Amino acid sequence: MRPTAFLYALLFCLGLSVLPGVPSVAEAQPVSRPAEAAAAVPPGPRRADNIEAELVPLSRWAAPGSTVVVAVHQTIAPGWHTYWRNPGDSGGPTTLDWRLPAGVKAGEIVWPLPTRQRLMSLVNYGYSGEVYLPVPIEVPASARPGTTLPLTVDALFLVCSDQMCVPVQMSLRLDLPIREGAPPLDPDHGAAIQAVLEAAPRPAGLDARATLQNGVLTLSATGGPLADLTAGAGLSRAYFYPFEGGIIDHAAPQSGQSGPNGLSLTLTPGGDLTAKGLNGPISGVLATDVGAWEITAQPGAVLAGTTGGKALSGEVETPSAGTRLNLGLILQSALFALIGGLLLNLMPCVFPILAMKAAALAASAHQPREARRDGLLFLAGVLATFLVLAGVLLALRAGGEAVGWGFQLQSPTVIAGLALLMLAVGLNLSGVFHVGAGLQDAGAGPLSRLPGGAGAFFTGVLAVVVAAPCTAPFMAAALGAALLMPWPAAFLIFLMLGLGLGLPYLAVSLSPGLLRRLPRPGPWMDRLKGLLAFPMYGAALWLVWVFSRQTGAEGLALLMAAALTTAFALWLFGLTQAQRVLGRSARLSGGSSLIALGAALVLAVIAGHAPVLGAASVAQSGPLASAPWSAESVRAAQAEGRPVLVNFTADWCVTCKINERAALSSPRVAEALKATNAVYLVGDWTRRDDAITRELERHGRSGVPLYLLYPANGGEPRILPQLLTEGVVIEALKGA
Repeated sequence: MRPTAFLYALLFCLGLSVLPGVPSVAEAQPVSRPAEAAAAVPPGPRRADNIEAELVPLSRWAAPGSTVVVAVHQTIAPGWHTYWRNPGDSGGPTTLDWRLPAGVKAGEIVWPLPTRQRLMSLVNYGYSGEVYLPVPIEVPASARPGTTLPLTVDALFLVCSDQMCVPVQMSLRLDLPIREGAPPLDPDHGAAIQAVLEAAPRPAGLDARATLQNGVLTLSATGGPLADLTAGAGLSRAYFYPFEGGIIDHAAPQSGQSGPNGLSLTLTPGGDLTAKGLNGPISGVLATDVGAWEITAQPGAVLAGTTGGKALSGEVETPSAGTRLNLGLILQSALFALIGGLLLNLMPCVFPILAMKAAALAASAHQPREARRDGLLFLAGVLATFLVLAGVLLALRAGGEAVGWGFQLQSPTVIAGLALLMLAVGLNLSGVFHVGAGLQDAGAGPLSRLPGGAGAFFTGVLAVVVAAPCTAPFMAAALGAALLMPWPAAFLIFLMLGLGLGLPYLAVSLSPGLLRRLPRPGPWMDRLKGLLAFPMYGAALWLVWVFSRQTGAEGLALLMAAALTTAFALWLFGLTQAQRVLGRSARLSGGSSLIALGAALVLAVIAGHAPVLGAASVAQSGPLASAPWSAESVRAAQAEGRPVLVNFTADWCVTCKINERAALSSPRVAEALKATNAVYLVGDWTRRDDAITRELERHGRSGVPLYLLYPANGGEPRILPQLLTEGVVIEALKGA
């Protein structure tokens, strides 16, 4: 080892400053100073022999008055490592000395879970490879949009190998733009930083005790997320990382056992604890194979219900702090997307499209070649539309828009257009006019289906557009992951969703045995076609209701006028077709049809831009009283010691409405809310709401429904199933 490096490392480990202006290692808290000489530090990464570091953002810009997250991004050379807040038996944590503009404040480092690094008889806690150390930054409300916020930090790393340690000081700078509105994730580092923030240990309402007896330290914990792990189900490993050195022997093995209410760990006390005894609480991170949480163990007897179960291993798999999306995660998300797409066929909002698919299938059942063509083109329409929606959604996200699955149905103009389209399809099935009327079937008259391959492709397009209000089980997690992935992986997820949606119809189309079981074409097809028109009329009425919730009486009146004009235009078009079949001139009716259809479209556009109602009140259905959701309302309720049930919904989400009728509006649920003193909040996403979009993203979702249950004693919420029952809600409330 070089003498100079050894001296620096020795002084660093003793907690002394070896460089001018650099705080000692003992000062683990962040320090902020005015941004003096910040301009002298150029933005971008800094490099040393064994580490490269840079200051990177979570989001593309900062809004005035917001809290943003930036991270010190480390790329550590192979064979070297840096340290956690408690370095273990040797080493020193990374320290940050901030130089910030007036009014800007830096918070503490959000430390990712470390790995254990063994060197002979020593064990250290630290990081290797790629590391993100996130830090929250408070931006003052006085920050002016259009300007840039210079953030400068003097970072001191102790970078060690198994042979030597080298202190490395770097001055890092990030110029963060100030803009209004909700910022999107940074395309280069945003997803990785978000993954670190989501996985980082945090308090979760656990009750913990520390017991020192006969030279053995026993740590027991119950409550919070451990309450669901009855008898250790799903729990096999646990490890305790103390925040301070000298509490435990870091190199000694840890063992434990589960119980019906939690777990207990048997630890070897460290030198300080052995010499001074247990005179105060012990704080640190309890890491398990199902999550990691910050705990503070008060001195006391071992908690009841934390023993008697299966033995726990002390080996916990620690995720890399700079987790990148890997092939395994992409394949898992793709599988969930495929299953979610299959389940979309069972969702209520897809039922109108099943009518169109049934009509097309009946028409081509005994023409295998046409059936195969229609099946393939239906799938092509589904996949193409999923790709278009994915491209639009990802492009809007890259441009700074806060959007999610079903975003197109938050536009009143789109809702109005879809309502008229559903009306037109219903009128076609009712025989008011015919698409492809020249196609004859052995003199039996027009085929009762959309014409050929074009009709099959169009049906696939419409299936995706109308399926957007549904978020089937398995689909939410896949969509949430897709919106954080690089665009090639995101497009793969959307393609798998489309494949799942179109696969059943394709399988039937390619199965001659199934097709032969259907009766041959005949008059029954006309009756079936007329019957299947009514789901389309129902879908049109539902969309009109959604439109009325998004706008007001004036917009609704304009849309009804547009619907009447559309029906008149299509009746004229049907009359034109009949005149031409008889060899008569139909210029007057044909021209009038085009004029009426144009007027209907103009009315629909005007309706979509009609004055919007004020803040929409949350619909009350049944005995359940609710209040609008906000993050402040959740915090206020938890501060009062009350559990909080949050329902993120939208009027265009049929699954949401079914859950509300079946599980969230019953007297039994109302009684459970009252008995547990719970607060019921509703986040209405019918119209665009960036705050709700960000909250959905925070929980890995891109659409509704989402049901959260916050415990009364604080902490992160439990995510309830997407398909609710009374029993699920009541049991969850009792557990909160």
